[in-house]
Amino acid sequence: MITTHNGPQPADFTDVRATNLAVVLRFVRENAPCSRADIAASTGLNKATVSSLVADLIERRLLRETGLTENRVGRPATMLVLDGSPYAAIGIEGNVDYLTAVAVDLKGEVLLNWRRSFPAGTSTASQAVAAMAGIARRVASRMAKEARQVLGLTVAVPGLVDLTGAVRIAPNLGWRDVDLGGDLAKALRDPGFPVLVDNDANLGALAELRFGPHGAVNDLVYITGEVGVGAGVIMDGRLRRGAQGYSGEIGHIQIDPSGPPCRCGRNGCLEAVAGIGAVLARTAPTASPGEYELEIEEVVQRAERGDQEILTLLEEVGRNLGKGMGVVANLLNPEVIVLGGYYVPLAPWLAIPAEEEMFRHSIAPGAGGGRLVASTLGYGAAAMGAAARVLDSVDSGRLPQVGS
Repeated sequence: MITTHNGPQPADFTDVRATNLAVVLRFVRENAPCSRADIAASTGLNKATVSSLVADLIERRLLRETGLTENRVGRPATMLVLDGSPYAAIGIEGNVDYLTAVAVDLKGEVLLNWRRSFPAGTSTASQAVAAMAGIARRVASRMAKEARQVLGLTVAVPGLVDLTGAVRIAPNLGWRDVDLGGDLAKALRDPGFPVLVDNDANLGALAELRFGPHGAVNDLVYITGEVGVGAGVIMDGRLRRGAQGYSGEIGHIQIDPSGPPCRCGRNGCLEAVAGIGAVLARTAPTASPGEYELEIEEVVQRAERGDQEILTLLEEVGRNLGKGMGVVANLLNPEVIVLGGYYVPLAPWLAIPAEEEMFRHSIAPGAGGGRLVASTLGYGAAAMGAAARVLDSVDSGRLPQVGS
């Protein structure tokens, strides 16, 4: 069934052809398999223009033909789908206790997914850059062996990232004013593809929109469940970054002024009372960042055994989380709030009390309070979203050149 809507539409500015190539590529991605006639009917481009654009995209190996279909009115039509087999987008997430790297093709199929422990929270920024550059080189080398051109690399980090790719402050990493994009590009020695940096919550939201089960949702908030707690905000189908790129820092909403200290210097922030640190402070107070994943697995096992101490703790953390989500629901009115990161394995015990508390603090819980769900993308959401940002640039018109 072909989707018809108001966008994307052909634009009227200098590089019309490049814009219209992107229009056709996006349409096929959203509606494949589809025909040239379907594209013309839905975008407003004439049939001759569509045929020329499709030929160009096939030559670039961004589209391919799949044969004829006869289940249509009129003559059988040659159907089109995404190709993109010669290309790859790379996403890397650097968090307090690990590095994740993924590569995906143009269709979003995962080509590789690597994850390893790395104590970024106790490393210097230069050490983190070296580790990220090392894993990026390994991924790019693997893609080269598979004869794939890397279209770009995006790095996700838990901090305030400005529009230039500089990390202005990342409290859980101990970073301030780190030119991560520039430093990483230098470490990679002019890799031949763009190097971008973005906030991990923003990229987690992009991943949910592109790869998760909520692609049809126009208003979504993604909550990181790492040592830090941040939000990526999708409104009206678009990621909202704020004036300087600093939107979504909900981890420092004060929930309980008499609560435990937060790394930002205040007390009782959402991060301090409902982040993963609030769980580990009670179950494994001496654990190092490299041990967090194992400690969370132990918490899950204890909860599954019915350990009352753990069940009480998770209900408490869930209710604190729900108070913060009530603020999100009232302020942004999302259709769905997605819990990511370490919240995913803990969701069977966190989600119900969190949603109950969210509804209790929502002005209109039955008419706009939103749903609270666990991510299906697991720990890799931010890295997947980092790769998605590269693919979004292709959708926006930054197409690979023929034969490059």
